[in-house]
Amino acid sequence: MLDRRIFSHFDWSLIGSTLLLALLGVAMIYSTGGVNPSSWRKMVYFKQLLWIACGLFGLLLAISISWGTLVRFSYAIYGLVLASLLFVALIGKTGLGAQRWISFGPFSFQPSELMKIALIVALAKYLGDRGEQIRRARQILVPILLVLAPAFLVLRQPDLGTAIILVVTGLGMILLFGLPWRYLFYSTTISLLGFPFLWTLLRDYQKERILAFLDPQHDPLGSGYHIIQSRIAVGSGKLLGKGWMAASQSQLNFLPEHHTDFVFAVSAEQFGFLGSLLVLSLYLLLISRAYRIARQAKDLFSALLASGIVIVIAFQVIVNVGMVTGLMPVVGIPLPLMSYGGTSMVTMMIAIGLLLNIRMRRYLY
Repeated sequence: MLDRRIFSHFDWSLIGSTLLLALLGVAMIYSTGGVNPSSWRKMVYFKQLLWIACGLFGLLLAISISWGTLVRFSYAIYGLVLASLLFVALIGKTGLGAQRWISFGPFSFQPSELMKIALIVALAKYLGDRGEQIRRARQILVPILLVLAPAFLVLRQPDLGTAIILVVTGLGMILLFGLPWRYLFYSTTISLLGFPFLWTLLRDYQKERILAFLDPQHDPLGSGYHIIQSRIAVGSGKLLGKGWMAASQSQLNFLPEHHTDFVFAVSAEQFGFLGSLLVLSLYLLLISRAYRIARQAKDLFSALLASGIVIVIAFQVIVNVGMVTGLMPVVGIPLPLMSYGGTSMVTMMIAIGLLLNIRMRRYLY
C-alpha cells in the first residue's frame, strides 16, 4: 500500500520546475515549424511529448526503487551501459556523421546519455565505500579509470560535448568528496602542457568550432554560422521578445539545430530578455532544490549521488546557454529537459526521480 507520508515529503518545487521546463521545451519545439509546419510539428513535438511520458515513467521507477538494490547493483549498471557503448562502437547506428545510437527496429537510444547516470552511481558507490582512503594518490586511479573509459568511447563516436560532461562530472564528484586540490592543480597543469597533443586528436570540425568561437567572422557561412545566427536570434528578442510563433530565425530556418542544441535561442527570440530570465530562474530553482537535497542526504552514497546529478544539470545549463550566447564554443551539449531528444529526456527524468527518492528516504526511513 502506498505510504501517504510520501506526498507530505514530496519536493513539489523540484517536480514543478522540471515539468514546466519540459513543457516549455515542447512549446518551443512546436513553434519552430519552419517551411512545412504541419508535418514538422506533428512529428517532432508529439515525439517529445511521448518522451516526456516515458521519462515520467522512469521518474516513478527511480522514486520507487529500493535503495539497497541500487547500491548493490551500482557497478552492474555501469558495466551494462559501458558494454552498450562498446556495442555502439562496433555496430551502432550512424546519423549526422556520428555513430551514437543503438537501434531496435523503429526504436533507438543513446547509451552515452545513460552513462551520465551510470557513472554517477558507480562513482558514488566507489567513493562512499572507500571513505578517507580516497585521499591517497593510488586510490584515485580506479575512479579516474571509471571516468576515462566511457569518456574515450564517447569521444570516438564522436561526441565531444558528452565526453566533457562525463569528465567534469567525475572530477567534480572526486573533488567534492574531499580530494586535495593539489591534484586538480597537477591535472590542470598536465592538461595544459598536453594541449598540443590533444589538439591533434580533435576532428577537423571540432577544431573549426573552437576557431569560430575565437573569431566567428573567420568563416561566417561555415563554422561560424551557428554562433552568428544564434546571437542574432538572442539579440533580436530584445526585452519582451517577438512573441510565440514569431521567431523568424527558426521559422525561416536561419538558425540550425533550433529544436535541439539552440532551443534557448528560440526561447530568447520569442520571449526576450525577461522570458530568458524566467527560464533561467526555473533552472536555478531546480538546481537549488537538488543542491539542498544533496546537503541533507541521509548517507554518503546518497549525498554523492545527488551531488553528481547537480553537477550534470548545472554544467549542461551553463555550457548550453554560454554556447548559444557566444560565450563558449559550440560543443553540442543540449539544454536539459528543453532540447529535443528521447534518451536525454528520459535520463534527466530518472535523475530527478533519484533526487526525489533521496529526499523521501531522509524522512520516511
